[in-house]
Amino acid sequence: MGAMVTSKQGLNLVQVSGKPYEIGYRLGELARPVFADYMNQSSAWQAVRRWRGTAFAQALRDATQAHFPALLAELEGMAAGLGWSAEDVFLWNCRGELIHNAPDGCTTLAAAVGDTRFIAHNEDGDPFLRERCALVEVQPAGQPGFVSFYYPGSLPGHTFAASRAGIVQAINNLRIRTPVASVPRMILARAVLDAASLDEALHILRHTPAASGFHHTLGCAGDARLFSVEATARRCSVQPVANLSGHANHMIHPGCEAEAQIVTDSSRDRQLRVDALLPTVARSLQPAALLDVLHDRAPSGLPIYRDDPRDPDDENTLATALFDIGDAGVSMKVYRQGQCAFDTFIARAASARAGA
Repeated sequence: MGAMVTSKQGLNLVQVSGKPYEIGYRLGELARPVFADYMNQSSAWQAVRRWRGTAFAQALRDATQAHFPALLAELEGMAAGLGWSAEDVFLWNCRGELIHNAPDGCTTLAAAVGDTRFIAHNEDGDPFLRERCALVEVQPAGQPGFVSFYYPGSLPGHTFAASRAGIVQAINNLRIRTPVASVPRMILARAVLDAASLDEALHILRHTPAASGFHHTLGCAGDARLFSVEATARRCSVQPVANLSGHANHMIHPGCEAEAQIVTDSSRDRQLRVDALLPTVARSLQPAALLDVLHDRAPSGLPIYRDDPRDPDDENTLATALFDIGDAGVSMKVYRQGQCAFDTFIARAASARAGA
């Protein structure tokens, strides 16, 4: 597509377009060669599948149908492309609501200094997925379209992505103890990528009832603001990023103590290490310094960059993303094992600029 220029290609970029079911079907086909083996080795799936036929799972589906029917159609298409049941694929995309130990970790940094805005993100997930994920360029009919890191069989949006409306989103898992029968967090994260502006993205998170919780780091080309958003079943806390921020996998915004959560040793250690390193980055804000933080292995405790097969949360760093957010669009680089594997510029669509 004309707005995308790729200069490095170490990751597969797959272009998908059409109506929701068609997009889902193609994403399912893409994942089909690895999905059965992925699920067979996944302890998370063994726990999730016990929710088959339950009233709570049906309530999550009903909430999705009520608020985002197109995304439910996308999941149904994905199931068909995978050759799996629609119920099972929907359950897998509700894993954050159904179990507390979903292997979706991540650490995210955001930096806003003068006219410079960066979002940098470690995507931590099931070690089985090393070399088995892809980048997808998705163009839904009538929507801006986006480029996202794609886990096999998971709706794009719950990892890191940038849209042609200029939206950048990076997601952190939050382990909420008491989910409710509302819209699953992976559906909400995907819905953000259809937003035409940063304000619309925030509106989606503030006004859609959430079943559990994610932390969203959000920015947008042509908009000077960056936000840290803890969107959970109990509240939606939106904090502007004035300079530098970092977030692991537990809530840290004021007021979060009112909502029960699980804080793993890894998340606690990563948050402490990020908080210790960010002041050194602030003295000379450079992209390389942000990447150094995300690739830090720590002198003690559990590290930010995770490559231990015995990681206590069963997560390893699958990729690192760096977004440089400008007025005309977003520069997106993806690193694997310290090497740049993907480098592109996603131009902000003319319609988005006209509406700003």
